[in-house]
Amino acid sequence: MEKYTSQKLFKNISLLIIALVSTSAMFGQKSSEYTNLKQKYPNANQVTLQEETTIEIKLKKGNLEITQRFLEEDIYLNESATYKSKRSLNFSSFFEMIEVEASAFNYVKGKYRETEVKEFKEKDELDKSFHDDTKSLNFIYPNLKEGSKTKLEYAEKVKNPRFLSPFYFGGFSPVKHRKVTIIADKDISLQFKEFNTENIPINFSKKEKRGNIVYTWEIQNIDKIDYEENVPTYKNILPHIVPIITSYKDEDNKDVKLLGEVSDLYNWYYSLVKDVNTQECDQELVTIVNEITADKANDLEKVRAIYYWVQKNIKYIAFEYALGGFVPREANDVYKKKYGDCKDNSSILATMLDIAGLKGNLTWIGTRTIPYSYEEVPTPIVDNHMILSYQYEGKTYFLDATGRYLPIDFPSSFIQGKEALIGNGEGDFRIEEVPVIDAMRNATIDTTYISIDGENIVGKGKIELSGYEKNHYFNYLESIKSDEKRTSFYNSILRKGSNSFLVDNFKEKNLYEYDENFIVEYDFNIANYVKSIDDEIYVNLNLIKDLSSFKTKKDRKHEIKNTYKIHYNYQTIFAIPEGYEVSYMPENIEVKNEWIRSAITYKQEENRILYSHNGELNYLSLSIEQQKKVNKLIKKIEKNFKEIIVLKKKS
Repeated sequence: MEKYTSQKLFKNISLLIIALVSTSAMFGQKSSEYTNLKQKYPNANQVTLQEETTIEIKLKKGNLEITQRFLEEDIYLNESATYKSKRSLNFSSFFEMIEVEASAFNYVKGKYRETEVKEFKEKDELDKSFHDDTKSLNFIYPNLKEGSKTKLEYAEKVKNPRFLSPFYFGGFSPVKHRKVTIIADKDISLQFKEFNTENIPINFSKKEKRGNIVYTWEIQNIDKIDYEENVPTYKNILPHIVPIITSYKDEDNKDVKLLGEVSDLYNWYYSLVKDVNTQECDQELVTIVNEITADKANDLEKVRAIYYWVQKNIKYIAFEYALGGFVPREANDVYKKKYGDCKDNSSILATMLDIAGLKGNLTWIGTRTIPYSYEEVPTPIVDNHMILSYQYEGKTYFLDATGRYLPIDFPSSFIQGKEALIGNGEGDFRIEEVPVIDAMRNATIDTTYISIDGENIVGKGKIELSGYEKNHYFNYLESIKSDEKRTSFYNSILRKGSNSFLVDNFKEKNLYEYDENFIVEYDFNIANYVKSIDDEIYVNLNLIKDLSSFKTKKDRKHEIKNTYKIHYNYQTIFAIPEGYEVSYMPENIEVKNEWIRSAITYKQEENRILYSHNGELNYLSLSIEQQKKVNKLIKKIEKNFKEIIVLKKKS
């Protein structure tokens, strides 16, 4: 065997170092731009180097032509680059894609080398939006890795001038440079509605140039917005501007109103629906209406019968094309096909009411993900849903037939508190706020009778649900097809005490009933729940601790949403074992503020302990300050969750 001299050893080490350095040069090089940004934004996955939007609005022969151009350049600061290789761009009949170019850049031997994207694939995108002919253009940036950059340029024609999109300043990654330019013919009038821009230094300019007005917004170095779950809408957080074309001059130099006031928006909406359902009604549909309303005591009961029939018999499917996303189908067609989107369901509902001699009003509304009022933003981005309104004895009922098992006096949970644009014919409309359903009407009342069997708890329970809580159960149960999965569902949703909770059997009452509370009676056991030491038994009667899930994290930065207000009442009747007496029982506690109330009480009656935990979550959203106040009260209740009763053997 050859012996290594120090000279040979040095030579081999030198060759190894050269090889490693060479490999690093080939595959591990990073640009100074990457290094600087990595130091500046150590927690960012990527940085947007440049984001530019240019919108040209031209007048040609009295018509508006709108082209939007976009430029995006990004650099990737960690290994997440690999799963960000896939990109897609959405477009539709309102936004026609006219050109796309995309490239990836990898840093090799001291400079970035470009690789163009060659393949773009188009596919349909189904969504539950108001107008839903969206398609996507999908592509993959080649060979992205840490330190890579991408560049994307694309352009689209805006086919309807009412659909100018908001432009945002910032997002979930830092942005070095953001610029928006709108170039509009001087005979075009625009408004700009700003949201959440008070604390960011946007440079704005307005100049006249060659018969055009040029509006420019520009900003440097925008910090990222932290993503958090259950934010009501990021439109309440992200700085953005909504552009609105209010009017323009036609070939005769006369002003043509477009948008700017709610009446402008309503008049356009009305023009799209005024000629719907003018044909004679299908005789089968007439017969159905007459049959289901024949024995009803008053008009409201007739509406109830019709509303529930539509919910049960017309399947909700959201798929539309072009203005079909705004124009309801004929009620006869909806009846024959037995499916439709929100407008179609509203269309057949309105027609069935008309057959019964009643009047429903087509109603446009935005879900809670849209924060604007109609006065603030009187454009189609203010709403994304259609329902039917019905007035009876001074009360408005908001009927959403896309829902399942919604009682007549419950709006869909996602439109609570929102403005509704209620139509009543040409030029006649009103705006009315949808009520928020009280917590007491969304109730979970769970009563259990328990006793000790050795180390185990055995019990009987009865849970009664109303409102959105009931609706929540029904939506799950409807999708369950086997007894095994049904039992698994109840084991999960009725769980008490510990993970050892098991439902032995259950019985359902009023399943899928609209106007009756849903009841489940069940037998259960909880293994190894009771602790015994010498002549004492220790039992924690706080079997349900769901309230803890509503406590938010200390470092949360954004508002949080609640789907609906909630009332809960958990009652446990505990049988004291024969030969034992109560040695210790926890004190009662109640905490409350504007948004939450919770009370736990204990009471002994003869050989039983009556435990009660009841309260309300009385909010749809909480600000950061409100979250802190709610968290403080939940923590007090959580301390009580640890309290136990102590039973001692009688002497």
